[in-house]
Amino acid sequence: MLRIIFIITAFSLLLPLAEAKGVFQQPSEFISESFAGQPPEPQIIWLSKAMRKQIEEILQHKYRGLRIRYYLKDGRSVWVLDETGKEKPITTGFVINNSKIEQVKVLVFRESRGWEVRYPFFTKQFIDSTITEKNELSKPIDGISGATLSVRALTKLARVALLLNQHITKQK
Repeated sequence: MLRIIFIITAFSLLLPLAEAKGVFQQPSEFISESFAGQPPEPQIIWLSKAMRKQIEEILQHKYRGLRIRYYLKDGRSVWVLDETGKEKPITTGFVINNSKIEQVKVLVFRESRGWEVRYPFFTKQFIDSTITEKNELSKPIDGISGATLSVRALTKLARVALLLNQHITKQK
């Protein structure tokens, strides 16, 4: 009997880890949902040296991409971006409307820890954030104990999404 209780207890402790990783929503579904099922054609922003430098300052590492895909319709832009938490990329979708974050959603989480960042209690903190002249978020984001690197990754991505949105808004 004690052995059965031990096995059940061990399994229940591992269950959250099994649920931590995964595809929570396909990026294409997020994009479609963000535009009520009628997404616009994708657009591309080619990164200038100055833009790349700003992105690298936010991410605190080299950025290898030459361009970033985004979707724009009626003043709303949607960005699907990746940033490494501890060891693996976290794919996150951002909806920006009138230069403010309207929605943040973790689409694919590949890490073994820090999965709590996918829940609305965390992502709702980003709503209505803008970017300052120093490329910081206009609102503070509370961390999550045990998920520090995932929190940092999403915060950096939010800043990058707002920076990119600001750039495309200036071009139009």
